[in-house]
Amino acid sequence: MLFDRVNEFATLILNHFLRHRGRFLRWTIGATTLVSLAGCEKRLSTVHPAGPAADVIATLWWVMLAGATAIFLFVMALLVLAFLRGPAPASDEADEGREKVWIVGLGLGFSLTVLAALLAYGLIVGERLLPRPGPEVVTVRAEGRQWKWSFGYADAPGRVTEGILHIPAGRPVDVEITSADVIHSFWVPRLAGKLDAIPGYVNVLRIEAWTPGDYAGVSSEYNGPGYKDHVFTVRAHDEDGWIAFLSGEEP
Repeated sequence: MLFDRVNEFATLILNHFLRHRGRFLRWTIGATTLVSLAGCEKRLSTVHPAGPAADVIATLWWVMLAGATAIFLFVMALLVLAFLRGPAPASDEADEGREKVWIVGLGLGFSLTVLAALLAYGLIVGERLLPRPGPEVVTVRAEGRQWKWSFGYADAPGRVTEGILHIPAGRPVDVEITSADVIHSFWVPRLAGKLDAIPGYVNVLRIEAWTPGDYAGVSSEYNGPGYKDHVFTVRAHDEDGWIAFLSGEEP
């Protein structure tokens, strides 16, 4: 019967856990430590947003985590109930019907419902992140190469900076991303998601910083032996600082 097979599976998992609980404990402690250390690196943390696009992405992450946790806990609860209940008589047709309700109706139905809701939410969020034209939008250009980034500015023709992308704080910025050699990936975790830089093609990413300051950027696509040092900085200026930069007063 279906419930009996689930019971056998739950028993197998429990016995395996009891035999290797020491190893599971070490893995859990190690994984928790790594996650904690990663969370300490706030300058590259996607859960410490500093702009509207990053805030939407951070919210999406938390919603996805909550949905995945709900599915995991619910399925584990069903397995525990199957283990505690024990096998039912093979001739009990009514009990077999209840098994189908628990396993198919609840186990699969609940999981698929949550996943469908998460998919719909993800699609809505993705639509909100698309760049759209507007009067306040600033356009800049980012060109990646092994192993540096060069940046140009539509509001300051001929002005090029290397390693530092200058933007105004509090205004949406469309970054036109391309590559001069191989595929790179432009990512400023606290301002927006990441987007590939592809030779001969331009991808546009909308970023925005709430407040002035420096924000760490990385090339999140392996591109050769210099990959680990392929980093840059996004410097967000207040209004006066942005005007000074465009006029050539800001180095």
